[in-house]
Amino acid sequence: MSLSVYVKVVGFRDFERHALNTLFDLSLQGAVSYCLWTPEAPVAPHLALVDIESYEAGLELVSPSFDANLKMICVGADAPPDAWRTFQRPLHWPDVVQSMDELFAAQEVADPNLDFFDTEIPAFLPPGIKSALVIFPLREDRMYLRARMALAGVVVVGEAQSAAQALEQARRSHYTLVLLGQDLPDMDSWELIRQLIAMEPAIGSVVLATRDKAWHVRDRADHAGCRSVIDYPFNPSEIVQLLQKV
Repeated sequence: MSLSVYVKVVGFRDFERHALNTLFDLSLQGAVSYCLWTPEAPVAPHLALVDIESYEAGLELVSPSFDANLKMICVGADAPPDAWRTFQRPLHWPDVVQSMDELFAAQEVADPNLDFFDTEIPAFLPPGIKSALVIFPLREDRMYLRARMALAGVVVVGEAQSAAQALEQARRSHYTLVLLGQDLPDMDSWELIRQLIAMEPAIGSVVLATRDKAWHVRDRADHAGCRSVIDYPFNPSEIVQLLQKV
């Protein structure tokens, strides 16, 4: 049974919050699971993660209700001298999580999923990408892509595990990037691509992930209207390049 650690998060930008939520979700599979603390939580927070440069931090640190004995990990300049660890932007999230593990786990890195972040992703919103939809049957694939996109600043990311779910979401919300795999349970991926490409308003970019490296797959994807084709299983560097160019 994993140890549940409640983290009080103070401040942070939207895309950083999204990245944290994704990391917390991934930690549920490890020896230490991190949970976002709220006043409704069953216990007091075990740790505070504070964006020291935020307005919220200025209020929190002088509040009479703030626990001065609570361990703090701070981000930004002029952190309090009693902070457990201090980090500067741009953030490398595995370092932040490893410092949390030092407090709560007797190992260097408790979460095996941290190798998802072994390649740096720039912390800015890529031009043209406002929202994304990832369509893969496996939850692990969807979480991987959500994490990658969150670190790149894409904070609106939808998920679908079937073609039916994907089409329903695409009709309800406009996505500027759709990334899908070839092993969907209810529809051939080429037919799904055809329907996605035909939607109005048009989706900005449709990208196919495939195990097949044959040239005819990429040729067919190009003729079907795909913006790009990437390898599956995912290559971290290729994901970075994709987010930079679409």
